[in-house]
Amino acid sequence: MTHSISRRTFMKAAAVSSLAANTWWAEAKTATNAQDSRLMFAGTQTGVSSKGIYAFRWDPSNGELKELGLAVESDNPTFIALSPDGKHLYAANEIDQYEGTKSGSVSGFTIDRAGAKLTHINTVSSAGAGPCHVSVDQTGRALFCADYSGGSAASFHIDQTGKLSEPVSQFHYEGHGPVADRQEATHAHRATVTPDNHYVLINDLGLDCIHIYHLDPATAKLTPNDPQEWSAKPGSGPRALRFHPNGKWAYCLNELTSTIDVLAWDGRTGKLTSLQHVELMPKDYRGESAASEIVIDSSGHFAYAAVRFWDRVVTLSIDPSSGKLAQIGATSCGGKVPRHMTLDPTERWLLVANQASDNIAVIQRDSKTGKLAETGNSFPLIKPQCLVFV
Repeated sequence: MTHSISRRTFMKAAAVSSLAANTWWAEAKTATNAQDSRLMFAGTQTGVSSKGIYAFRWDPSNGELKELGLAVESDNPTFIALSPDGKHLYAANEIDQYEGTKSGSVSGFTIDRAGAKLTHINTVSSAGAGPCHVSVDQTGRALFCADYSGGSAASFHIDQTGKLSEPVSQFHYEGHGPVADRQEATHAHRATVTPDNHYVLINDLGLDCIHIYHLDPATAKLTPNDPQEWSAKPGSGPRALRFHPNGKWAYCLNELTSTIDVLAWDGRTGKLTSLQHVELMPKDYRGESAASEIVIDSSGHFAYAAVRFWDRVVTLSIDPSSGKLAQIGATSCGGKVPRHMTLDPTERWLLVANQASDNIAVIQRDSKTGKLAETGNSFPLIKPQCLVFV
């Protein structure tokens, strides 16, 4: 298995036609009357045809997305996160230069649900180049970002208006891993707040580890824990992390080997312990693969893992007593290069952002068996990167 395709390859701007606009207001008014309809925002890679964060109205009765147009212009908002009170949205602006410095930025927005729009609050330096992930703690007063290109992580305080402070804490990592073309340096890829809101975990694809920090929610200050990290198998490339609803287990998705590490979490000591290492790919597969995202349903019975270039979503069952995984099957992601995915609020549908095929796929899910339908609906969006229901 090779891993020659770099992240920079993913960042090429699209030169295809833009989404149709101008009808979003009529569609918003119509969809608001639909039972259980919800607003969804999608972050994109920006370029010639994509300009920022787009809005959609979601109808769970038939798995339909209605395009509402551009919610706000924003520079390469490749990951977005919702505040706990649902009033603000935050974006990682995955750029390498901000106000003349070698850094990306993070931005805050106020959500206008009736108009399906976002109003810019402020933008600050991410304290590192290429931020690719942001998350908000449970108090809504602290934000965290992981900088891929800069190999760094930072925290920010959020005031009552949703405004971001300058970085409160920042950490710049050094070193490399054994995969020469992907681990030539550190690459922070995910900032995850633990269920108890006492720690923040930073996945480092370049160093094959997860950095562990104590969190002071009142100030957003991070301090290194003891132990300071969990170590993955060399060359794994830890990318994504999700906690089980019970808070006892965490699932680390490894990009470079397309595997999952099942981890036990001890909230008293801030320690992760390996429980199981799971292969996602068929043994006879010889092509390119790069796992990208993992999702767990609210019942804690099923997990879903997306693998790029193989372009499949793997369904796994979760053992209720041990947290260990067993593969159920794999289905098409409904496009090419699945970057991100999420379950809708009813959990009857899995939505997949396919960046190379410029579409959002909507795949029906059986909540009892966990199985996904073989085919689904498809809705156009240029270079979709992240999907968030609000």
